[in-house]
Amino acid sequence: MFVVFTRTWWTDNPDWPNGLEPCQGEKNILRHMIHNESDAIKICQKWNATHDPGRYSKKAEYEQV
Repeated sequence: MFVVFTRTWWTDNPDWPNGLEPCQGEKNILRHMIHNESDAIKICQKWNATHDPGRYSKKAEYEQV
């Protein structure tokens, strides 16, 4: 089983270059109970293709649960 989620990879910090410090954001679940990895990959690819990652590099990911 797999879960698909989004999270950011940066946080504001004026002491870092460009004002951004590396930081794994909180996971926000998009889908859970995905039965196979290929479906999880497709969901992530579709979400990432249709959403701008923005300043904090928000992206869809998946993990096995």
